[in-house]
This record gives sequence, structure tokens and C-alpha cells, in this order.
Amino acid sequence: MDAVLFDMFGVIARNQSEEGRSALVRAAGAPAEDFWSAYWHPRQAYDRGDLDGPGFWRAVGERLGTPFDDTTAAELVELDVRSWSLVDEDMVSFVGSLAADGVKLGLLSNIPFENADYFERHHTRVLDLFEVLGLSCRLNLAKPEAAAYQWCLDGLGVAPEKVLFVDDRPNNVDAAMALGLQGHVFTSRAALQERLGLR
Repeated sequence: MDAVLFDMFGVIARNQSEEGRSALVRAAGAPAEDFWSAYWHPRQAYDRGDLDGPGFWRAVGERLGTPFDDTTAAELVELDVRSWSLVDEDMVSFVGSLAADGVKLGLLSNIPFENADYFERHHTRVLDLFEVLGLSCRLNLAKPEAAAYQWCLDGLGVAPEKVLFVDDRPNNVDAAMALGLQGHVFTSRAALQERLGLR
């Protein structure tokens, strides 16, 4: 392969923290099961940039039947960003080693505006590792939409069959493979190194 296209959350950045998830449920004042059903329902639109933070939380509140006022919505935006804010330093180091070895790297992340703003302010050392930076909210495209992968392929300038796409969600990997990319469902650095033929 000539390039590796990475997902961010669940691969290079950590998935939503349990502490952060609990804080969101407390701030929303809703039963956890109802909250998470309402939270994920408009998330794709938020990731695509169709909604901003306040708009996302209005949609969540409407689905819960308990609209959030502006103060609560602002608190939920802040808590949500914080819950997705941690990177996996071991994976950052590994990706850095690939970059240092001259491997062409791209990132394709489903990420809303507020989270993207946070990473662009606080994790530039991570984002700067990638030649192609596909942040869904900036593209108005989100995985598993075919056009999101195609945007990254165009930027990388590499044939699909020469690109390995790495994501922790099997449906996103399946969508990439349907376009002719190679795919790897991420579980650990060790398994990825093995897939790349590295020790």
C-alpha cells in the first residue's frame, strides 16, 4: 500500500470517556437510556455540519421532550467536547513514526464543528501528521458516505487499492472497501502493526 487513511476517534483519539458520558446525562437531567437514544439520533447531521452545537442540543431536547434553555445547551456543548477530547498517546507516537518513515497519511473523521475547533486549538501536533485532513463538518460529508472517502482519495492522489483505511467501526470499513480501498477494523496498535507488516 502507498497510503494509510485513519479514522480519529477510537483509533488515534479516545472514544467518549465514561466520566464525560456520566456528566452529560447528569446535565441533561434525563434517564440514561432515553438520553443516549436522543443523543445519537441527530449525530450524523451534527458530524456533517448540518447542525451546530446549539442546534444539535435543540434536536436532542426535542426528541427527549424536554427542550434545553440556552444556558443548559451551552453547558452540554462544553461537556460534550470535553468528553471526546483525549488522544491515545501510544497511537499518536505510532502514527508519528509512520509519518517520519515517509508514509503518506490521511485522516477522515466524523467530527462536529465544536470538537474540530478544539482539536485545531489543542491537538495541532496530531493533526499536523496528516497530509490530507478530512474533518466531516468542514467537508459537509460524513462516513459512511462514499463522497467522504473520495474526497480523501483525491487529496492523497493514490489509487483506492493502494490505500489502507483504518477505523474502529466495521460499517465504515465496509463502506471504504466497497470503493476499492483496503480495510482494517482497528482493535489495537499491535494488530494494526501486524496488518502493516511491521514489528
